[in-house]
Amino acid sequence: MGDDKKSNNGLAKERTDLAEDRTVQATERTFAGWMRTAFAAIGIGLAFRAVFGDFDPPWLARAVATLFIILGGMIALSAQHRASKTFRRLSTHQVDAPDLPNLRWLSWSVALGALILIAGLWILNDGNLGDGQ
Repeated sequence: MGDDKKSNNGLAKERTDLAEDRTVQATERTFAGWMRTAFAAIGIGLAFRAVFGDFDPPWLARAVATLFIILGGMIALSAQHRASKTFRRLSTHQVDAPDLPNLRWLSWSVALGALILIAGLWILNDGNLGDGQ
């Protein structure tokens, strides 16, 4: 009877370890999904600017595009924050956990790229801030 209890405890621990590994993998997939959403928001901003570039007033298309691009950068940073928080709580057993600095680097790169893109929308036109197409 004592051996059965030890065996059951071992199986329960193994199942718990595997469940934790699955949670790590699910968090990775969720992070990837949020990064795709960030890129989609940035793409929507660019598309809005491209499609409605001759809007009147001229700054309105840029402003709406800027909002979507900012949203994309914020989504990337938020995804990294939430994923890192989850990964710090979990331990891996049979899978490799992602490197948190790599997640941080990726998210901050997307956010920085979004800011550079916004600067390009507003500054890199005919030389006039705000009025050039």
